[in-house]
Amino acid sequence: MIAAQFSRTGAPADVLEVVELPDPGPPDAGEVVVDLVAAPINPSDLYTIQGTYGIKPPLPAVPGFEGIGAVAAVGDGVTHLRAGDRVLLVTAPGTWRSRVRLKAAGLFALPPGDDLQLAMLGANPPTAILMLEQFVSLAAGDWVLQNAANSGVGAAVVAAARARGVRTVNVVRRDSAVDGVRALGGDVVLVDGPQLAERAQAAVREAGGDPARLRLALDAVGGKATGRLMRGLAHGGTVVNYGGLSGEAIELNPRDMIFLGTTVRGFWLVPWFRTAPREEQARVVGEAARLIATGALRTPVEATYPLSLAREACAHAAREGRSGKVLLVAG
Repeated sequence: MIAAQFSRTGAPADVLEVVELPDPGPPDAGEVVVDLVAAPINPSDLYTIQGTYGIKPPLPAVPGFEGIGAVAAVGDGVTHLRAGDRVLLVTAPGTWRSRVRLKAAGLFALPPGDDLQLAMLGANPPTAILMLEQFVSLAAGDWVLQNAANSGVGAAVVAAARARGVRTVNVVRRDSAVDGVRALGGDVVLVDGPQLAERAQAAVREAGGDPARLRLALDAVGGKATGRLMRGLAHGGTVVNYGGLSGEAIELNPRDMIFLGTTVRGFWLVPWFRTAPREEQARVVGEAARLIATGALRTPVEATYPLSLAREACAHAAREGRSGKVLLVAG
């Protein structure tokens, strides 16, 4: 079997290599063997290879935090899975490998669907759903402000919010991204920049909404962008930071925090997958799968690469201005 692996941290183009690893062998009782079907390349994967992410695995390491696989073999005592079932790979140690042996108890069969879309089920949609649930008690008619709205999480926020009757103000970096977010169902789409707060609140009014119900902002960018989101919220709102695409530390004006009564929180999905009961994980993943099955959530895909070209795929995924995700597929 093959896997993408790095033995030192650095730019993926410099440190990532495709290697032969021993086959995991047949499953023991309570186990399954799973073959890779597809795995997306997320910023967290690139950051891990670079050594700048919150997880620093012992080296050499196989990257990849999510994907889907096809069950190839089932061990004794496993009754809820069968050969051919698609399963979500989010707790597997490094999904960028052609085959892995896993405990069956933590896996469940996914409903039929587009393999590439299902491969992106494990990180971005649960992140979106949990951020909409855990920080502010949202009701139909409320509004959410988010940046990086043309990202995978951004698309999932739009879909999950609409399912709750919650509307979105979506912020992008470039004019060229506006139409794409509108096509995903974003209620309001703005280009980031000066007076973002005033423009966001005016857009809510123009859409027939109440800016006082703009109480949650989701920040994937950091730097000065976080402060711009904060100023767009109603008094007592909450900013949730879940990424640092700008590569810059968050910049906040203390006056905004004091006089706007704003709360700033952080979110990371990994601890939730480690601690949430299996039933809760199935609920969240099930909601995400339904959004995909109904077409409410569809993440654009720009390119797929065989696992054997993982280095080239990472270089593509790191490009700015992409129109969709880059995924690794078997091969």
